[in-house]
Amino acid sequence: MATERHFVDYVIEQAGLGDRLTCKKLFGEFALYLDGKVVAFACDNSLFIKPSQAVETLAPNLPKGPPYPQAKDFPIADELLDDPDALRRLILETAALMPPPKEKKPVKR
Repeated sequence: MATERHFVDYVIEQAGLGDRLTCKKLFGEFALYLDGKVVAFACDNSLFIKPSQAVETLAPNLPKGPPYPQAKDFPIADELLDDPDALRRLILETAALMPPPKEKKPVKR
């Protein structure tokens, strides 16, 4: 089942990070980016946070599951949608631990 856009819009609104948190459609699902870094995926109308030490520290009891078939398990942060401060902090801390986005090479024509 593909994720509905209104779910992604709700996640972005709840996180309260303004234009810093964006999304891109990806095979019927969505990747969420904070300042250009992938921090989460919205799959099957659930929020999967990238595994990191931030999750282990801030939300160690989140359930885990694969965001798509054959994927490794990711923490599922749906319960944090009711706690915008915790969600925002987890996204910010996760982004801080992610490598910077790769520089895009110009397309040769």
